[in-house]
Amino acid sequence: LQRGDFRRLLATRLLSQFGDGVFQAALAGTVLFNPQRAADPVDIAAGFAILLLPYSLVGPFAGVWLDRWSRRQVLLRANVVRAGLVAVVAVLILGGVEGAAFYSAGLAVFSVNRFVLSALSAGLPHTTDEPSLVAANALSTTAGGVSTVVGGATALLLLEATSSANPGYAAMALAAAGPYLAASAVVRGFSRAHLGPDHMVGEVRRSVGETARDTLAGLVAGARHVAARPPAAAALLAIGLHRFCYGVFTLMTLLLYRNTFAEGGGLFPGGILGLGQVVAAAAIGTLVAAVVTPPVVRRIGTRRWIPLLLVGGAGAQVALGLWFTPFAVVLVGVLLGFVAQGVKICVDSTLQETVEDDFRGRVFSVYDTLFNLTFVVALVAGAVTLPESGLSSLVPVVVAGGYVLAAVTYSRITRAH
Repeated sequence: LQRGDFRRLLATRLLSQFGDGVFQAALAGTVLFNPQRAADPVDIAAGFAILLLPYSLVGPFAGVWLDRWSRRQVLLRANVVRAGLVAVVAVLILGGVEGAAFYSAGLAVFSVNRFVLSALSAGLPHTTDEPSLVAANALSTTAGGVSTVVGGATALLLLEATSSANPGYAAMALAAAGPYLAASAVVRGFSRAHLGPDHMVGEVRRSVGETARDTLAGLVAGARHVAARPPAAAALLAIGLHRFCYGVFTLMTLLLYRNTFAEGGGLFPGGILGLGQVVAAAAIGTLVAAVVTPPVVRRIGTRRWIPLLLVGGAGAQVALGLWFTPFAVVLVGVLLGFVAQGVKICVDSTLQETVEDDFRGRVFSVYDTLFNLTFVVALVAGAVTLPESGLSSLVPVVVAGGYVLAAVTYSRITRAH
């Protein structure tokens, strides 16, 4: 925080991800809790797939362009574009539009979001020194995650002042435009080349065919770059398996609060407020992980810390399989928030330390694609194995086995290296 450029990049992230929280809450409310719509496991998984699978394909393009274009310019323009797109989504929600048009508009917002998050990660090493990367990632990604939760909570408060129908959710979506525009204004303080890449080619105009070939070549180059570095490959494997496990938990939680915990009040309510409570609990786990991970990594290293976190995730899933109550889901949310953030901090830092800067954008785009594809596969798997109630004692045990597999595989690869 002593560096002004780090503070500026952090402020850009906080504003961007605050807007993400507002927009995600609007979409979640529209799809899951809007009384004018209905949802079952397959519908929810299909919605996620439509939003996540296609824009995962944007990842390779984002990587190639982030290694060619000014990352400052990407952050500046992408946030302005997102502000315009969320306004389109708000109009569609207000008009009660469903199906392909609605999901396509949401897809466009999340597609641009890939450029923003990848540019923030690829540009971070230009605002801190290498010994501080773990701490910088801990602060940046955790603060960004918390900002997303705060944005979602703010959207829920806005919903209380409007209505839990199309007009209310439209207002929530439109409110996301403000933080996006503010983030664009903040990033203007950087010079064009400040965030890299180190050997910027410039914004050259190419045909679609040339761009597609460059993209494929860039993706292959990024994958080869990772494959030649076992710590980086092991890190991506660990985060991929974790995201699969986390995706199943996400769908189970959505179904529980949509259909089983739909009613109820008191300390642990049901419905969208209860779901917001789980998200807030995960944010608390995220914050604790940000405080704990840097000193632990300094003492035992990421090679030992990542497997310990994954084994902790397995324990949390076993506990959930034995005890299905709102309190238990909130508690598991805290634990998995801790695991998710601890693993992500270590993976981000591993990639930033082991990957050359000129490949960093391409590698992070491969990372983003893996991050989303495994999540979607998990949602599809959950849709065919989970009942509409979300109640299943077997599925959490199987997911716990996935966490153990991730821990063992990561340990073997890094030990061999």
